Amino acid sequence: MPKFMVIETFKPNCRSLAYDRFYRRGRLLPPGLKYLDSWLEAEGNRCFQLMETADSALFDEWIAHWEDLVSFEVVELGGKPQS
Repeated sequence: MPKFMVIETFKPNCRSLAYDRFYRRGRLLPPGLKYLDSWLEAEGNRCFQLMETADSALFDEWIAHWEDLVSFEVVELGGKPQS
């Protein structure tokens, strides 16, 4: 299944609001969009989430729940580099 790196950047003064929504309502992922793991930038202004889905259109539905607080970049990942 294709994997995606989602880079979330909190809008000014919205980080605590985003965390509040997350703690109250969860990730708000539509069925078919699977969260795998995440990392927070040291300064805390960006979050990197690894996700997978067979239908990348599901990102639009998910982003609609958060775009008032967070901006998004969704990057489809390729295979691992050959050694």
